[in-house]
Amino acid sequence: MPDKAHKYAQNSDGKFYVDNQCISCDACCTSAPSNFKMNDGEGHAFVAKQPQTPEEETQCKEAMEGCPVEAIGNDGT
Repeated sequence: MPDKAHKYAQNSDGKFYVDNQCISCDACCTSAPSNFKMNDGEGHAFVAKQPQTPEEETQCKEAMEGCPVEAIGNDGT
């Protein structure tokens, strides 16, 4: 379960975030390439841009649901 107390500072401000459980599998970047990016140097994904369209919102939710370690959270703000 994602924990916003452990989310990466690199996440853009908003409701979606990636926390320190990320295993760098790249699934979120595949599901929502406009919103998730990889920090290859530190070995984790992060939310580069919060969703701005209904399509991006859907893709971010798909990324969250598809995360194998539940490292993507949505705090609903």
